[in-house]
Amino acid sequence: MSLMANKEPKPYSNPYVVGALLGVVLFFAFFLTGNGLGASGALNRMLVYFEDLVAADHIDQVPYLINYASGDKNPLDDSFVIMAVGVLAGGFVSGLVHHRLQFETNKGPHISNKTRWMMAFCGGILMGYGARFARGCTSGQGLSGGAVLAVGSWAFLLAVFVGAYSLAYALRRLWN
Repeated sequence: MSLMANKEPKPYSNPYVVGALLGVVLFFAFFLTGNGLGASGALNRMLVYFEDLVAADHIDQVPYLINYASGDKNPLDDSFVIMAVGVLAGGFVSGLVHHRLQFETNKGPHISNKTRWMMAFCGGILMGYGARFARGCTSGQGLSGGAVLAVGSWAFLLAVFVGAYSLAYALRRLWN
């Protein structure tokens, strides 16, 4: 179901131009906020905000959470939260302008919608857990750490690509 059924979608942007623009955005993120880009920190702060509403006493007992919401601290008072809201709004506006707003499930012919959604949900849970366990997500580690030439970030990126291509190769029968 397309929200823009009568309009033809515009072509995708040149990936090299968009990559260069992403580098400019990353520079300004460092310049304006002192932090790079990342998504898991914003999601974590949103979850801590709701946890603080429901179980404020628990926040005060967990050293990791005290840094986010103890006392009069507001976990949403952070540049990562503002960037996450901007990413969601920007993605929606871009989809609207380029006539790409639609509901769809991308999958291969040998997998059902239900299985595809289940795999995406399980993968999201694993990625979210891994991001919190590692204290950062792939965008923060890869983009921000790689931009400042952190050796650990480059090792991480190599491991991500090797792991992703290996898993994609193992699951390729579901997409063909």
